[in-house]
Amino acid sequence: MDMFNKVTAFLQQALETREPSINLLDSFVDHWKAITNYYIETTDESRPVKQTDIPWRLRQMLDILVYEETQQGEETGPCMEYLLQHKILETLCTLGKAQYPPGMSQQVMVFFSKVLSQIQKPVLHLINVYRPVQKLIHLCGLPDSKTETEESQFIFAVCTRVKKDPYVLNYILELTKDSQKKCSSTSDEAVADSCSGASSPESAPSPPPPSSSTASSCSAQSEAHPSSSPQTATGIIPVLMHLGKSQKSRVMLRSMESLLLLVSLPQEDTGHLLAEKTPLCHLLSQRLTELYCLIPSSLDPADIHSYSGAQWREQFTQDSTEESQSFPGSENVHKFFCFLDYCNELTKEAPRILGVKMARTIHLQWLKGIIQPHLLQMSEVVILVHTALLSCSVRHINSPALLEELVQFLLGSDTHCEKRQDTHTHILRYRLIEHCNHISDEISITTLRLFEELLQKPNKSILVNLVLRNLEKRSYRLPGSGVMDETQRVESDVLEESEELEEDPFFTDMYEDSGFGGQEPLLSLPERNSREMRNPSVHTEVADIVNSFLCLVPQEAKTSHLVQGAGYDTYVHDAHKLLKECTALSRDWNWPDSAKPTETSPSTDFYEGHFLLILFDRIARILEQPYELNLQVTSVLSKLAVFPHPHLHEYLLDPYISLSPGARSLFSTLVRVIGDLMQRIQHIHNVTDKLMMVRRQLMGMEEETMVDHVTLLKGVIVLEEFCKELAAIAFVKLPIEEQ
Repeated sequence: MDMFNKVTAFLQQALETREPSINLLDSFVDHWKAITNYYIETTDESRPVKQTDIPWRLRQMLDILVYEETQQGEETGPCMEYLLQHKILETLCTLGKAQYPPGMSQQVMVFFSKVLSQIQKPVLHLINVYRPVQKLIHLCGLPDSKTETEESQFIFAVCTRVKKDPYVLNYILELTKDSQKKCSSTSDEAVADSCSGASSPESAPSPPPPSSSTASSCSAQSEAHPSSSPQTATGIIPVLMHLGKSQKSRVMLRSMESLLLLVSLPQEDTGHLLAEKTPLCHLLSQRLTELYCLIPSSLDPADIHSYSGAQWREQFTQDSTEESQSFPGSENVHKFFCFLDYCNELTKEAPRILGVKMARTIHLQWLKGIIQPHLLQMSEVVILVHTALLSCSVRHINSPALLEELVQFLLGSDTHCEKRQDTHTHILRYRLIEHCNHISDEISITTLRLFEELLQKPNKSILVNLVLRNLEKRSYRLPGSGVMDETQRVESDVLEESEELEEDPFFTDMYEDSGFGGQEPLLSLPERNSREMRNPSVHTEVADIVNSFLCLVPQEAKTSHLVQGAGYDTYVHDAHKLLKECTALSRDWNWPDSAKPTETSPSTDFYEGHFLLILFDRIARILEQPYELNLQVTSVLSKLAVFPHPHLHEYLLDPYISLSPGARSLFSTLVRVIGDLMQRIQHIHNVTDKLMMVRRQLMGMEEETMVDHVTLLKGVIVLEEFCKELAAIAFVKLPIEEQ
């Protein structure tokens, strides 16, 4: 009984001491009045806000709003109604601007950020919300700001809300008729300035004077495009670009993520707003140009080529900075390529209209405004560094819009057959191809690397512009050839080729002394597929073509069979892989399955085009060029040969085509090289032993020692390997083409 009485008394006491239910609105109003009373009662204006109860009361008000929303459901609660009707956000914005008490702006931004991120209902379209948000954005991005962290969080919260409710973008951009006209005229002036500072394809700009650094040579360009400072240009876009230059990595990351949220809005109308009504495109390309101009021109091109690049987010990791500083100037290189990757992602994620506008502005301001003048000047050092940087840039660009502008910049848009005298249609294209045959071997190697990078990009117009437009009519063939029955083709073409070689003075007595002819055993090809077994002529043709390349180098000049793992078979696997990549690359390019019929009487003489002309000229000098240059030339030609276009395959890999007068193919060029080789090696004692020594040195199996005729011997080794590579490419391609 006593126990029961104690329990009853305890429950009675609990009921008597229970707090009355709290009225949320009364509590919300009390916290707000306490904040306003502080300004009425306080006399110490220097007291920091963190030493007052204002931060605590703002947190309580936020908690009440969030709790009320969970209780009210779809309807707006009384506390939110009070906040809107009494313009509390407007008042807070004014207090933050006044920085009273000191540090108030941080507290206001934190409060705004949490309201926008924690309140689930759409509120940013309400005038008593977006007006103070606009005013608070104007307080962001000011010079020497102490609130960058809070600003970046606030802007990120705004952009997150816009991502959820894209229709509020108009309110955040503050687009009025006057501002739209002003922004549009500013954008047009920027593009006009870029166009006037850059050259058109028909007229080259006056190259700037040589300078010791890229930064100094870009100073004039920077003056021509002054940056839009937050003091004169307001709005969320300039603020984001300003915060993106912060020294605080966290602030920089948040601002870049915020801009990506805005740009990736999928609606075309929002893309149009950002493209035409804001300075976004101009500021992005301007920032890219600024970072490029900070790269010193004293860089070693080898360091640039070895730079692996990085995704833009990686610059904010702890290990990124240490890894990027592997060579002098690498920090600036790393910053530029990280931002280039960021622009690349922006143009990929943006709606088409915005992505194209960003890419075109980058084309005008960076490519034409900065890079082109450097590539067209006479300083070899400047040409070398900027070509290497451009090659590295090509490697990292994969956005379709940005890649299209890059191709237009480098090659132009011509699709008609080239003419020998036509050297001024696109001056940069012509000059870059000429650089592949430059007096400086370093410039030639670097420019060839640029074209090799281009050939690996998923853009059909690159192959069309450089090669295919000149092979379209197949005028490299003798008129009337190619119409015989396929079963007779091999025998007759081999006979014709033999007759041509016998008449060629380079090949006098070749078969008697060199072992080039019947002494070399033909490759025995494995069984390929059931179709070849059913049709032996297919297998025979594959074997003949492959062996034409394998037997091209005379026996005494061959050394690969003397080194383990250096045989022809090693190239077959690589050729399979390369063919698979190129086939995937060109799958959507609608290339024909078979060659186009040749014209019986071509109207003009065949011209292979400037690009192939230079490559063939380089191959013709393979016995007298540096080893590294030979490797690069053969690498580019191998890339071309592996593409599954019937005209490319025929012109580069078919030894038996009957060439029209004055025309040359890759095989006929190699035949001439072999003729030159036969004359040269006759004067070298123990040529096979010396070739073997040089090969082992190149493979790192022996220490390098002085060898006579070392350039010639290295050229012979590259020639042998190139012929094996072409044979492997023909081996993996022909069955596909025959099927």
